[in-house]
Amino acid sequence: MSGAEPAVGSGKADPILRADGVRRSFGGLTAVDVDHLEVQRGTITALIGPNGAGKSTLFNVLTGFDRADAGEWTFQGRKFNGLAGHKVAQRGMVRTFQLTKALTRLTVLENMLLAAPGQRGERFFGAFGRWMWTGQEAANRERALELLARFKLDAKKDDIAGSLSGGQRKLLEMARSLMVEPAMVMLDEPMAGVNPALVQSLLEHITSLRDEGTTVLFVEHDMDVIMGISDWIVVLAQGQVIAEGRPADIRSNQQVIDAYLGAHHDEPDAGGAGDEGDRKEGQP
Repeated sequence: MSGAEPAVGSGKADPILRADGVRRSFGGLTAVDVDHLEVQRGTITALIGPNGAGKSTLFNVLTGFDRADAGEWTFQGRKFNGLAGHKVAQRGMVRTFQLTKALTRLTVLENMLLAAPGQRGERFFGAFGRWMWTGQEAANRERALELLARFKLDAKKDDIAGSLSGGQRKLLEMARSLMVEPAMVMLDEPMAGVNPALVQSLLEHITSLRDEGTTVLFVEHDMDVIMGISDWIVVLAQGQVIAEGRPADIRSNQQVIDAYLGAHHDEPDAGGAGDEGDRKEGQP
């Protein structure tokens, strides 16, 4: 993050994501009101703020799971506003959810294979020519098994996804997101509801993604996690960006302390609080 100024809307040397004038309201309540935001390529950027600050809503808007009332954003130089969620993922920007979206009645391996892009066997003519897609299916299976091994879920590949613990479902969702070989992964509270025994594993996977060149943007409430792995932090309050900077900048920012950190540090356990008041998942 060399050269980036710790200021709201600061420009980045090589931004992978740019957002301008993004607004989202629900009735008379403005949930998101972001004038300008850039995410630096190849970094871990944390998006923090009090409950109801609009973090998950901003995620939903940027990834096509909700519509913006105004604004535009680009990803790798391509306009993304107006794209549906599946098209956003196909173009390299994938996200996970605070409450995991594993298909609980399918096996772990089947969950992985469903995420593989451009499957020829799903097309009309694929039904008449198995030879057209058997090689691709074998390659997808090989990649899925490699990812499951990386996330230490290979022994669970034939288990029904609904039998996994909350933490294992988080790992599965992260592994599944990598099936499309994304340029950026957006993680919505990856540590929420996770047994402390698995937190370190999740952290290692997040930092390894960054080290391999994948950009990571994540929402989290655990300040120890945020300060420990983030290259850059963006602070939201009442839908607006009120501060940006490196962990040291944010830790000493009086406006952030007043709006978030001071009250947050008084809480005995803030790690599982949901952005919009969602309940925690079951513990693994």
